[in-house]
Amino acid sequence: MEATTFSYSFSSPLMFRSTLSRRPLDHTLLACLPGFSQTTNSLPRISVTNPRSRVSSIESKDGNNFITRCSTNGSDNPDNLLLPPTEKRYPAFPTVFDINQIRQILPHRFPFLLVDRVIEYTPGVSAVAINNVTINDNFFPGHFPERPIMPGVLMVKAMAQVGGLVMLQPYVGGSREIFFFAGVDKVRFRKPVIAGDTLVMRMTLVKLQKRFGIAKMEGKAYVGEEIVCEGEFLMATSSSERSI
Repeated sequence: MEATTFSYSFSSPLMFRSTLSRRPLDHTLLACLPGFSQTTNSLPRISVTNPRSRVSSIESKDGNNFITRCSTNGSDNPDNLLLPPTEKRYPAFPTVFDINQIRQILPHRFPFLLVDRVIEYTPGVSAVAINNVTINDNFFPGHFPERPIMPGVLMVKAMAQVGGLVMLQPYVGGSREIFFFAGVDKVRFRKPVIAGDTLVMRMTLVKLQKRFGIAKMEGKAYVGEEIVCEGEFLMATSSSERSI
């Protein structure tokens, strides 16, 4: 009596393939395995692709096909023992200004408050903030239903709000309360931003005419290490009740 078994041959730390061999096995041991056919005395064929979160496709010779998803901590690969669990491997963004502090500075409110957290701040120089893009954002149902993409104008708007966090501080804009777009130049959109992305925006003050409350700023937005948007911003602060 023969049955099909498998052994692993590693080709990289993240992927291995199964190699089939023919070897006689005890029938009583085979009966407890899922997918084993007692009529054909055969084990199912198993293909494994990822040792950390793998999907095993199992097919028996009698035509019964099913798929089982298995998760593992990678203990069969000694290299993985040196890594922390995935949920602990990536540190959270730091918090310099939380959403409540941001709301005290910016006049914007739902649905146009597009800054969730400030993660770096250099007074009078620059700010780095994030916008967590989610499928629940109100613009996705119309932009676009079949392929949700964050509108480029909202990326520019979010970046301008980060610039506003720099300009509306007392040592930059004095007692001024709001700011306006005065111009946008050399804006380029490099890659689409989709639901699930974290938009990281850096705005740097290049030139300030404090007397007139006019500032020129450079902005770059990232998803991961890739630039998705960049441009030059000209903005003006004001004490008026009007807002952009």
